[in-house]
Amino acid sequence: MNPTWIVRTGRLVMRPVGGGDLADLVALKADPQVFAVMLGGVRTPERAAEELAEDIMFWGAHGVGMWAVRDAVTEAFRGYVGMHQRPDGRGIALRFAFVAAAQGRGYGSEAAGAALRFGHERAGLARIIAVARESNIASRQVLGGIGMVECDAYLRDGYRVLVYESTRG
Repeated sequence: MNPTWIVRTGRLVMRPVGGGDLADLVALKADPQVFAVMLGGVRTPERAAEELAEDIMFWGAHGVGMWAVRDAVTEAFRGYVGMHQRPDGRGIALRFAFVAAAQGRGYGSEAAGAALRFGHERAGLARIIAVARESNIASRQVLGGIGMVECDAYLRDGYRVLVYESTRG
């Protein structure tokens, strides 16, 4: 792992996901309270492991990807955040999910904001998007709060999904 890919914020340390994060990611992605609203929904342990392998390869290919988000003092797993190529061709998208116990404490905004800055400033991405169901107020507040702007919408599985973007010249 490239040490320049580690990001620290006031309360969090974000490290590129790796094999040591598998158990935490399996638990996160199996939690319907957290993952039911994500594209693809709740994951099996096998699918979570496949996605981890994809995330590790994405870092190697693009110099950006998904981070495991941990408490800077206790190292407790809080969630994950980062960027990956959207399967629908819309571009590189910011994604985040946090364990239920960590929600509502500002970790999402703190980590997503740091990831967005990394994507633009260190990975050189001119445009980063994010998507959220219209009904997912918490995610929409995070996206707006870190400066992303709603730019499009579409229907998926009967849900209106909003597309946000952040651009840098």
